[in-house]
Amino acid sequence: MSLKDKLMEDLKSAMRDKDKLAKDTITLVRASIKQKEVDERTELNDSDILDIISKQVKERRSAIDEFKRGDRDDLVEKTNAEIEILLKYLPKQLDEQELTEIIKEVMSEHGIESSADMGKLMKNVMPKVKGRADGKLVSAVAGKLLKA
Repeated sequence: MSLKDKLMEDLKSAMRDKDKLAKDTITLVRASIKQKEVDERTELNDSDILDIISKQVKERRSAIDEFKRGDRDDLVEKTNAEIEILLKYLPKQLDEQELTEIIKEVMSEHGIESSADMGKLMKNVMPKVKGRADGKLVSAVAGKLLKA
């Protein structure tokens, strides 16, 4: 079953269960997919859909920081719940230890030893962790390893 079909099935299920938060979250994802398909005049594949979902998770995580600064705990909770719904569609997220191993492997493959090569490191690591790790986390772990 394609990711687009899974989203549709989950939307129907959320409507049957009267789960407003899941329905609204999935509807927004589907609208983003449809918008991109119309803009590019193509049918998106699962990889493209994963990019859209990853972007939405990232946007929500940055919104949480803003909500915390504004002392809006209600919105923080709602946004965290939306992130949990979206994470179901992404591959299992890498933890810091798994990410460290991947980054060390890329560093040894490409002979990267200094922080001057950070761009080269990120360029080679990001395709390997696409959809499984946030770029901020990758950058932070890579920075630690290059300084060590």
